[in-house]
Order: sequence, then structure tokens, then C-alpha cells
Amino acid sequence: MLRVDGATFITSAARREQFLSPDRPMIAVCGKSNSGKSTLINLLARRKNLAKTSASPGRTRLVNYFDFGEFLLADLPGYGYAAVSKEEKERWGRTLDAFFERKGDIAHVFLLSDIRRDPSADDLQMVAFLNYHIIPFSVIATKCDKLSRMQRRERTRHIANAFGLGEGNVIAVSGLTGEGREELVSAIEAVLSRSE
Repeated sequence: MLRVDGATFITSAARREQFLSPDRPMIAVCGKSNSGKSTLINLLARRKNLAKTSASPGRTRLVNYFDFGEFLLADLPGYGYAAVSKEEKERWGRTLDAFFERKGDIAHVFLLSDIRRDPSADDLQMVAFLNYHIIPFSVIATKCDKLSRMQRRERTRHIANAFGLGEGNVIAVSGLTGEGREELVSAIEAVLSRSE
């Protein structure tokens, strides 16, 4: 199995000219503000504070790059957070647009969605965008420890249907219990084997 511990933070980028040109496959992590992006990165790295987590949404305002050895991971600014200024939202939007313009640099996208919530209009728009631009992605249903096993199965199925995906394209994970980490690593292995 792929080893993904020992990850390190590389740099943050605010503008197009600061984006890295990856020398190996790069996986982007995106989702609504507070969907658990930083927690997911820490879960993968098996480190508590590699990516800074915050109780208040809208903290990631830059593209943060992490080195996971065989691949790079790019943590993107969260979208859909209401309590920031219109200018700030537009700035985040421009950062995301500029990042995805370089789609040749992106091997795969992990789109995070809280398993307890239905996908938002922003989530559905992101999936439509990824489909339109033919950028491969998986949906990561976060915070699965908040539900029973049966509820988890139901919600995973529901989220897959809402996004128009097969159930196999949705991975339920918990940053608290570590559940789903193996499936996540397997998904990354599949991405790397396609990139060879």
C-alpha cells in the first residue's frame, strides 16, 4: 500500500503566477467552507496540525501546497461561505478559476461534502464544472463519525444520487476516527497508476 505519511507543507499561493508547476501528480482538495478539507489532509498525513483547522469557516484563503512524496496535494479556498465580503468572495472565485484553468496540472480532485448535509447549489455547480472540463474527481463525504453505520450507507447513496454519481465514487471518511483512510489511499493509488 502507498505510504502517505511524512508529508510536509511547501508553500501558499495567492495569485496565478505563484501556482506551482507540479513535477508529479497533483490532487486538489476543494469544497464548501468548513467541509473538513484541513482535517482530511491531516488524516491522510497522520498529523494533527499539518494543515491548520479552524472552527470558523472561511479560513483557507490561499492555495496551500503539501508534499506527500509520490504526489502533491493542493488545498483550495472553500467556497459558499456567506459571512465574508462580496469582494473577498470574488477574490476566492478568481483564485479557483485561475487554478482550474491549468487543468493539465491536476491529476484528480477530491470534492468534500459533509455527509449530514445535502449537496449545496455551489457543490452541484462545482461538479458540473469538473464534468464540463473533464477533470476526474471523487466525492469525499466527511464527518461520517456523526452517523450510525446504517445512516452512513443511506447518506452515501443519497449524496451519490444527488451528484449523479455511482456509490463507488463517494468515500465516507472521519478525521476523528480515521475511518475511510484506507479507501482514500486506495483512490490515490489508482490516480497515481493512471498518471504513470
